[in-house]
Amino acid sequence: MQDTFGNNQFFWNGVGWFKELLDPSTDLGERFLASLWRNLFFSAVILAIEVPLGIVVALSMPREGWRVAACLVIMALPLLIPWNVVGTIWQIFGRPDIGLMGYVLNHIGLNYNYVSNELDAWATVIVMDVWHWTSLVALLCYAGLKSIPDAYYQAAQIDGASRWAVFTAIQLPKMNRVLLIAVLLRFMDSFMIYTEPFVVTGGGPGNSTTFVFHRAGQDRARAVRPRQGCRTVDRLQFDHHHRVLGVLHRHDQCRRRARA
Repeated sequence: MQDTFGNNQFFWNGVGWFKELLDPSTDLGERFLASLWRNLFFSAVILAIEVPLGIVVALSMPREGWRVAACLVIMALPLLIPWNVVGTIWQIFGRPDIGLMGYVLNHIGLNYNYVSNELDAWATVIVMDVWHWTSLVALLCYAGLKSIPDAYYQAAQIDGASRWAVFTAIQLPKMNRVLLIAVLLRFMDSFMIYTEPFVVTGGGPGNSTTFVFHRAGQDRARAVRPRQGCRTVDRLQFDHHHRVLGVLHRHDQCRRRARA
């Protein structure tokens, strides 16, 4: 691994970055490990909520008729919204002054404010993710339920099986592969979460909702050593702006020659 002092001057650093990153005694390692544990805790909470909730929603959806198409469209709507728009929606929705949720919660005496309270910030981020992604789990589970042949249900009806027995003996075992895919997808998506909490809380209050990729972005700008990192970032920004201005200048010259 190479490090740089800027001006394209590189030197060999070996695995020094990785040692510093994984060492809890260093400032960088402490920040990284804290954000990693927050990420793992967030993913665990999300899976514990979204998977059972998605199963319940899938079991409640109709199996035939025009209501099937209507439910599928409604369930797919949150999945069509971009991540940054989801963050903006919940940022406004949770504001105590103009947001509906924030106003109602404060009106009933809960003193809700995700900007200054860590618990409120975590609750907002979790509820936002549940609202956004539970539909994915529900649609996957619904597809698994639809693939079960009717002969299983007919046999269970003849045997007089209860609704719970049908779920535990027929539906849940037949959905195990679909649930595995849902768990893997949701774990990967929740672990790499970045945009939504960044838009809503900015990683705050303090660092309470700063996850791994937020921390990686912040530490990347510092480039391990703040003094060297600032010089490198400033140089990169200067080079980028210089190149953009050069492209625009050449484009303007070409346009003027074409007119002439």
